[in-house]
Amino acid sequence: MTENASPSRTLPWFVRPSARTWRCEPPPAEVRGFHAALPDYSPTPLTELPSLAAELGVGRVFVKDESCRLGLPAFKALGASWAVHRTLAERAGNGTEPDPITLVTATDGNHGRAVARMARRLGQHAHVFVPQGVHPLAVAAIAAEQAKVTEVSRPYDEAVRLAAEAADGPDAVLVQDTAWSGYERIPGWIVEGYSTLCAEIDEQLAAEGVVEGPDLVSIPVGVGSLAQAVVTHYRSRPSGFAPTLLSVEPEAAACVLGSLTLGEPVSITTGDTTMAGLNCGTLSSIAWPVLRSGLDAAVAIPDVDSARAAAHLAALGVSSGPCGAAALAGLRAALTNVGADERRTALGLGPSSVVVLLSTEGPAANPHSTADH
Repeated sequence: MTENASPSRTLPWFVRPSARTWRCEPPPAEVRGFHAALPDYSPTPLTELPSLAAELGVGRVFVKDESCRLGLPAFKALGASWAVHRTLAERAGNGTEPDPITLVTATDGNHGRAVARMARRLGQHAHVFVPQGVHPLAVAAIAAEQAKVTEVSRPYDEAVRLAAEAADGPDAVLVQDTAWSGYERIPGWIVEGYSTLCAEIDEQLAAEGVVEGPDLVSIPVGVGSLAQAVVTHYRSRPSGFAPTLLSVEPEAAACVLGSLTLGEPVSITTGDTTMAGLNCGTLSSIAWPVLRSGLDAAVAIPDVDSARAAAHLAALGVSSGPCGAAALAGLRAALTNVGADERRTALGLGPSSVVVLLSTEGPAANPHSTADH
């Protein structure tokens, strides 16, 4: 019995079977060591949920639970910590005066809080631009990290533009998790930081007897940076087994699906969605070539599906917000709506398949929680 909202509807969907043969260079090996050396680092849980495997008709389902990562309620701290580390190391290497700088960013919530946390820890300043639609608790959580917060009554893309303008000076650096022409190095470091999550999954699956890795990974997508990291990790193996990689977006902000369908990157006007962290209308410029070549499939879902998936995960003991639960909701939608049999075949799923769902965030930011877990 599925909890998907509308099993009879036509699903927004894209598939490209040739993606599994594409290969790329791996991320830097030193990223994992950097994170492992942080005083509050520990791998986040990889939780097996047999009832979901039975529902989805596969062998095993695991959820990578990012509800507490480096003391914050989302995976974003991995990218922010590595990028800030690289930025400050580069400035020191160039002989720049070690006076505090301002780390500037735009955010739908979790990335901005992660940048602000790193700034506070390292004696730097932070200025975070927040677009419309971000929950007040998330805004308060960023402010609690001692960051300057500027709320923007426009969508995410406009907040990014204003953040870039604010960082135009010698004492400020833009630490943005999306890239565009002329601004790609720091977003690239953020993507590298996310590779630790994938390395953990490999180790955790091996401990569960899954040596080759998963058969499918379901990834919530905003600007595409996490998906870029996941594709890079699994498509950089020189040979052997390659999993199916599925991206999941809100129907109100499906820029990956739209771009893959047209064969070129497109910006869209986003609508309202409870999946605020995925409410992005423009793909990162460095993500697009990787997703175009290495992503197997893309799906878009309504808010009601992610809400039901979050409630189901909570009942199974996994704390997940609407964005994190999108990974489950998207795969459910692919396997239950009209054309489900064809999509199951395209995804390469069978009764013994191993699935990993990336639950990228907890249910809500707590503005009063600044201590590490």
